[in-house]
Amino acid sequence: MTMLEESTSVTPAVEDLPLIISVDDHILEPRTLWQEQLPASLRDRGPRVVREKVSVEFIGGKFTMNRNDPNGRECDVWLFDDLATPTGLLHAAGGLPLEEQENVPAIYEDFRPGTYDRTARLLDMDLNHVEAAINYPNIFPRFAGQGFAEREDKEFAYQCLKIYNDWMIEDWCGGEARGRLIPLTLIPLWDPTLAAEEVRRCAARGSYTIAFSENPSKLGFDSMHSGKWDVLWDACLETNTTVSMHIGSSSSMPTTSPDAPLAVTMALSSQNAQASVTDLVFSGTLSRFPGLKFVYAESQAGWMPYHWERMDVVAKEGVSAGVTLADLGGVLPSEIVKGHIFTAIFDDQTGLKYRDDIGMEHILFETDYPHTDGTFPESRNVVHELCETANMNAEECHALLRGNAIKCYGLERFGINH
Repeated sequence: MTMLEESTSVTPAVEDLPLIISVDDHILEPRTLWQEQLPASLRDRGPRVVREKVSVEFIGGKFTMNRNDPNGRECDVWLFDDLATPTGLLHAAGGLPLEEQENVPAIYEDFRPGTYDRTARLLDMDLNHVEAAINYPNIFPRFAGQGFAEREDKEFAYQCLKIYNDWMIEDWCGGEARGRLIPLTLIPLWDPTLAAEEVRRCAARGSYTIAFSENPSKLGFDSMHSGKWDVLWDACLETNTTVSMHIGSSSSMPTTSPDAPLAVTMALSSQNAQASVTDLVFSGTLSRFPGLKFVYAESQAGWMPYHWERMDVVAKEGVSAGVTLADLGGVLPSEIVKGHIFTAIFDDQTGLKYRDDIGMEHILFETDYPHTDGTFPESRNVVHELCETANMNAEECHALLRGNAIKCYGLERFGINH
């Protein structure tokens, strides 16, 4: 081995790793945003916070709340028309010692200021060696805006959704945060045509990624196989908008039984992404829309090689599977997903081990700030151990930590070029 070959095959020292671009962090929505932005006549229906004593449970994949429980804990409860959603400590436990990360009610003051304050967030990013981050919603909107989609008055829901998007673009990602906090906006999931209009509206204001559901059918909306979403994908291609999907954005998580603990769901978390990709492939969506990019947040990557292989086998079975290889333009699923399907990891050693089978360019990194799975404030040390164990060289480390994200999300538009 020459000196040049040796230098390019060694994982850089931890202090030599490039700054991180995290493609999955979260925010706590501003408690007063809608009360400040909505007309006075609508404020009693719009999103707002009340403080109550409540108790919470997470069993069988379902999160339940008991309001006005005299034995409960102080909680900031989000109200929105008929919706009542508790703030829980697990919504933003980042920075807390592991033994204090409990599934209990919480108020905003229980969290680090960086979970809801822009200036404090930028300081936390500096502390964690993060240059830029994409932020998903956290509490009542949930990961794809289901909190808006579930309201009966869709016109009012859309009005409230646009308030969120404008705040995300202009306030959270504006000012001192421009080029560091990258806007992720929501769409009205109940209307694909209206969703396409919102994509164009937000792109004109500087947002080029949307949160979408991993399975809109589970939310009661059109499935991937219906073809109804094509109008949305047209808008995404037109505006070079990337589609981001977080685990749980179908308002469901994998579980095994009604009494299964949260641990079962957490261990099975990648199953939703597997199902979603399968829909995108066998619905023909990826074949019809070359250039369309989907990113799966918090879904890891180790499952991908086998799943690509399994989809190939099914496609080759032809008529008996209901979708023939000819229906996919004669292209195997393992080829179709290239350049289309990307995933974010934070602790996936297996995924990095098989990076060549997956395609290194399809793997992005996330810190998941401020969730319990997140690596704040040790993200650089965590990713260094992952990269070193996988024998990744400097070029691969750069691709994982930032290069792939820049290409996938078109971050050059925010002044991030390398």
